[in-house]
Amino acid sequence: MEKLEDQKIIDALKTVFDPEIPVDIYELGLIYKCEVSPTNDVLIHMTLTTPHCPVADEMPKKVKQAVVDVPGVNNVSVDLVWDPPWDMSRMSEIARLELDMM
Repeated sequence: MEKLEDQKIIDALKTVFDPEIPVDIYELGLIYKCEVSPTNDVLIHMTLTTPHCPVADEMPKKVKQAVVDVPGVNNVSVDLVWDPPWDMSRMSEIARLELDMM
């Protein structure tokens, strides 16, 4: 079995957008951990911009579906974490440019 490239998982994560912010969750810095095991199981720790986010129930499901759709992925586990709390310093330069925050 060939181990998946991390970039394929990252590309899948970049297809998921926060519904209130026109930037994908990867560039927003909402993905804290993404590990691919030798058997192509994927573990993701993610957060949201706020614990009171209206899509808190649906966002991890969207992330899981996006990663499950990557050819070769077996099992996907998405854990929602709140520590450390998200803040704007976690956003990539790409996200800052898209949101005109440079």
